Amino acid sequence: MAILDLDSLSQTLRQHQSQLPLLAAGLAYVGLTLALRARSATLSQDAKITFSPKRTLLPQLSEQEAADLPYPPDVLPGARDVDSPTPCISLGGVAHGLVDKGCRVMLLDLWGRGYSDSPLNVPQDTRLFTTAILLALTTSPLPWTGSSTFALVGYSLGGGITASFTSHFPTLVSSLILLAPAGLLRAHHINRTNKFLFSTGLVPERVLERIIRKRLQGGPSTAMVVKSSEGSAKTAGDAVTEELPKVPNQEGGSLDNTVLSKSRPHITVAAAVAWQAQFHEGFIKSFISSIRYGPVVNQQSDWKRIGARLAAQNASTEERYEREGLQHGKVLIICGETDPVIVKGELMEDATEVLGENCVCFKSCDTGHELPIVRSEMIVGQIWDFWETGS
Repeated sequence: MAILDLDSLSQTLRQHQSQLPLLAAGLAYVGLTLALRARSATLSQDAKITFSPKRTLLPQLSEQEAADLPYPPDVLPGARDVDSPTPCISLGGVAHGLVDKGCRVMLLDLWGRGYSDSPLNVPQDTRLFTTAILLALTTSPLPWTGSSTFALVGYSLGGGITASFTSHFPTLVSSLILLAPAGLLRAHHINRTNKFLFSTGLVPERVLERIIRKRLQGGPSTAMVVKSSEGSAKTAGDAVTEELPKVPNQEGGSLDNTVLSKSRPHITVAAAVAWQAQFHEGFIKSFISSIRYGPVVNQQSDWKRIGARLAAQNASTEERYEREGLQHGKVLIICGETDPVIVKGELMEDATEVLGENCVCFKSCDTGHELPIVRSEMIVGQIWDFWETGS
């Protein structure tokens, strides 16, 4: 599978004397539009892995055909193939912006998306996601651990994942940046239908997969536009899916045609996800497992662990606390002003409660849940300001 070191390796390292390591975790399925084609999964012989398009499709394509895919294998520079998840492209704009400022960036995505195989015999929970991050770090030819700690950026479900990782491996992470993070979504936003659908055993998996396929269907002419109002939010499933085309952009339209790559304008939200839905046999199963077992709700204990460590760091005069703690003794959280999924007011209240008022810095963008896709330059500026000033 593929992992990206977006340092442009030799070129960027020559251009920048100071390299700030940064690991970004996000979601690769960045849009949902065209109809999903029901197909039986192509399994390995032991039926524990669903192979990705890297094995099922790419060998049949010429170099030009692969380059013309809605999700090309080399969409971002520095790709390498190892037995771990593939990079995402929803954070591509933010990654490029940070590289331009001298950072070394690695993009990490979830299992069952892009060119990642899908493990079928383990739930997609924080244990599996933590393994993915550690695999990415330890297989890199460049140092990320020890004295070379890294900043960790998580978007949406990736925010819940990165917060969990930081709570358990605090000395590895020098800075935690959360973009519209899942993890603290209030339980009353999870409706009875979702509780029923995603409860293991209540609905046969094949039936559930058909329901999810139907839910994720639609194109520019049929995509549902979420109407938000102050204090409203969607479901736990929406926390995983609403950064996709169903979320309206600030002009009120769909994100279907939003371009994900500046260098390749044919790579759009709709095209990338439609391609994954059609050609990645493990996409739907991985999607369901992420909603069912991923850190979307009830993650207060992990966040409180981060808050307690930050409180101790900020109260201590010992040099080791500053050296081993998060930069400026704070977590940076960036929200969308009109996000109908991760509601700004609720997130600010809940994150402050578990992290502590002096241990979190909030910023916002004039957009919805799709903030890293449509406001990448603004987010890069906000991250950089935080690193330089702590506010």
